[in-house]
Amino acid sequence: MKIAVIGGGSWGTTLADLLAKKGNETRLWVREQAVMHEMRTTRMNSWYLPDRRLAEALEVSTDPAAVAEGARHFLFAVPCQFIRSAYQRFFKYLPKNPVIICASKGIELDSLMTMSQVCEDALASLKPRFAMLSGPTFAYEVIREMPTAVTLGCKDKKAGKEVQEALSTPYFRIYTSSDVRGVELGGAIKNIIAIAAGVADGLGFGANARAALITRGLHEMSRLGKAMGGDRQTFMGLSGMGDLVLTCTGDLSRNRQVGLRLAKGQKLLDILAEMKMVAEGVKTTEAVHALREKIGVEMPLTEQVYAILYQDKDPSLAVRELMTRTLKDE
Repeated sequence: MKIAVIGGGSWGTTLADLLAKKGNETRLWVREQAVMHEMRTTRMNSWYLPDRRLAEALEVSTDPAAVAEGARHFLFAVPCQFIRSAYQRFFKYLPKNPVIICASKGIELDSLMTMSQVCEDALASLKPRFAMLSGPTFAYEVIREMPTAVTLGCKDKKAGKEVQEALSTPYFRIYTSSDVRGVELGGAIKNIIAIAAGVADGLGFGANARAALITRGLHEMSRLGKAMGGDRQTFMGLSGMGDLVLTCTGDLSRNRQVGLRLAKGQKLLDILAEMKMVAEGVKTTEAVHALREKIGVEMPLTEQVYAILYQDKDPSLAVRELMTRTLKDE
């Protein structure tokens, strides 16, 4: 397969490296000339993946035309708030009926669209076939070839099978699902719950609190997912429960780190300014908060995370209010 990967961050670079090592003709688009030069000359992306040498066969360029030439499969791995601009940048280089693989997790803030909806809106005239890659993945572990399993949400069975075969390796296992909406919402909402889990850990709470957050977070995820047309069963899988557990417990989780630092009294803007990579949950919290109000879905954890992030609410007060809500059946 000839495939273009758009986005030279940790995840985009990791997936491009995986594809190239497997023998796919892979071209990676990066934004910065300096990053391209380093990757071409040293086979390293030292900013995001220090000490990991990349596949010799991986081609790297800042030129969209060169990256897209001859490809029918395009994997986008940019922060979700920039996914539309990435589609627009590549629009004139895309063929008819391209396979668009999205590895970006979140909800577009301006439109409140999911990633598949943004793709349909931005690329409608090309009639894209969309696939959503989501699941419990830290790039740090995947590029070191540690066993990982993910879900690919795709309604087009032929395209889904092609992508599944192209990306699957002995250490990276892909399951397919036709429930695109469920797969993409699980990947988005888990980041909000991970911020909450970080807050709980930062306040010194124990395993009881973390387990409760994960469980009730899964309930919130499923509730919104069902309201938006997703299958509840999808949220019990890798793109739901699997990603939720990883992001709420793993020290490599950027969203959990945001919560930990908020609980210690640090200000959000200061935290974000010091981070190398984007914590998708911050903007996704704002988007999902607006989305749940629009749809009319109760999401108490999301409400409290939103208040902590955007209304300067004391994290301890947020926890107290969650614990003293009106008692009810599970």
